Amino acid sequence: MQGQPERRHPFRHHCLALLLSLGGLPLFPWILRTGASHGQGPGGSRRGLGSVFEGFARVWTPLAASAALKKAPLGFTLAGEKIVLFRDISGAPAALLDRCPHRGVALSLGQVMPNGCLECPFHGWQFDSRGANQHIPFNPQARKETLGATPLPVREIGELIWVYTAPGLEAPTEPSPPEGLTDPNLARTIVERRWNCHWTRAMENMLDSPHLPFVHRKTIGKFTRRYMTPDSTMTVTWDETEFGGLTRSLVDGRDGGGRLEFHKPNIMALHIPIPNRHLRIHALVIPVDDHQTRLLVVGSRDFLKFGWAQGLFAANTARIADEDRAVVESSWPSEVPPIAQEHSVATDRATLAFRKYYFETLKPSAV
Repeated sequence: MQGQPERRHPFRHHCLALLLSLGGLPLFPWILRTGASHGQGPGGSRRGLGSVFEGFARVWTPLAASAALKKAPLGFTLAGEKIVLFRDISGAPAALLDRCPHRGVALSLGQVMPNGCLECPFHGWQFDSRGANQHIPFNPQARKETLGATPLPVREIGELIWVYTAPGLEAPTEPSPPEGLTDPNLARTIVERRWNCHWTRAMENMLDSPHLPFVHRKTIGKFTRRYMTPDSTMTVTWDETEFGGLTRSLVDGRDGGGRLEFHKPNIMALHIPIPNRHLRIHALVIPVDDHQTRLLVVGSRDFLKFGWAQGLFAANTARIADEDRAVVESSWPSEVPPIAQEHSVATDRATLAFRKYYFETLKPSAV
């Protein structure tokens, strides 16, 4: 009747709760057996992944220095996707999407077990280097083969850990790093920086020769400043190569001997001319998200390989990277726009070649 309070039956509710708590127990194994699988471990599926690594998909990229990955797992964001790296029982690196297929918890918060599996910090599920589920506590009847994490192809080459930006265990290609990153006879220093910009702005900056005498007037740009005048002209060349492209710049027809290499999709190698010596600076431009970029700046050389020189070269490499930061972070819009939407000149030839590659290969839907 309207206006009268609802009649409650506490005893009936308690009985129903007790019945569900007891009778519902046998349902849990059935739920585990029939629940949808997440991820793409062996026997798993790719449902729920959608489009991953948008604008940076199906490419090899360096992600971390080998020395940084020790016993504990490491979490990274790469092109908007969370990734966890860890080492298996043999010491080889493994890469998974950083979410447990059970409740989406970050696996990077877990620990690597003595068997080399990565244990989820929430309920103790364990995943091997292939993403296969090896253990679910309290549920021996669970179909582990359908409850794997999502693996990514991974390699360890030249003191760096490389990841292929597509789910799965295999990649159609292999990483092809420049010589300066792999030659065992070279000494190398690695400096990491984080810039507040889209990775495309950072990448174009690394291929831009005309900025050197202005942004780097006291470091690598001072050589150009010695002979440039207010009326100087610069000629920028660009040659397509198997790995990407090669650019040189001549001021008033004078070739200083240096050159820049672009290694697709995100590596610049600067060859610094020293007679009969190897000296390179490599910029590894790693997208974090739409507004952040990680830089691994790797210097390589075949001289002064002893201890104190390592610190000296690392400091100099860091200084050069830091000179660029404020200028690049001020660029607007954050992501490079299509070529027709900005004003360009002849000396932009190398950066426009990168922009063409980006919009035709990595992000064709944006044009």
